[in-house]
Amino acid sequence: MATPILAFCLLHLRIAFTDSACPPGIYHAAALRPGDALTRGELVLVCLPEALARFALERGYLARGAECGDGIEPVGKRIGALTGDTVAIAPDHVVVDGVPLPTSASRRRDSHGRAVPHIDFGNYRVRDGEVWLFGEADPRSWDSRYFGPLPTNAVRAQLMPVITW
Repeated sequence: MATPILAFCLLHLRIAFTDSACPPGIYHAAALRPGDALTRGELVLVCLPEALARFALERGYLARGAECGDGIEPVGKRIGALTGDTVAIAPDHVVVDGVPLPTSASRRRDSHGRAVPHIDFGNYRVRDGEVWLFGEADPRSWDSRYFGPLPTNAVRAQLMPVITW
């Protein structure tokens, strides 16, 4: 049992069990270095700000993990908007620079029937040093529709598929 765990750690591998942003599978986490460019559509691993991460842990959206300083696992999402982009958030869709995102209606309740807080509906201009993250594959994804933009320095790694199912 210890050998596979050690191999996963040494090779920077992660297992994605949910399909909110990518197909379930095994992914390699390639650490980002200062100056690495982020691109729209890229699958990334992000440490949420501490208060947001604690909320996600309390709700069961995230679990404990060692990669982020607060002891809560990072999220894996796709970059949906970068500096200068315009993001329009409405109850039934998200539009980035005039292009609607698939399965992007905001949910009022989570799978346990609890109200899901979200940012104010409206138009946003992505500021320098911000990134908006989306999970376009599953309408249940908890992403920037609910918590807004995150600092680009919260992006820790690019996730690249090794094998998916």
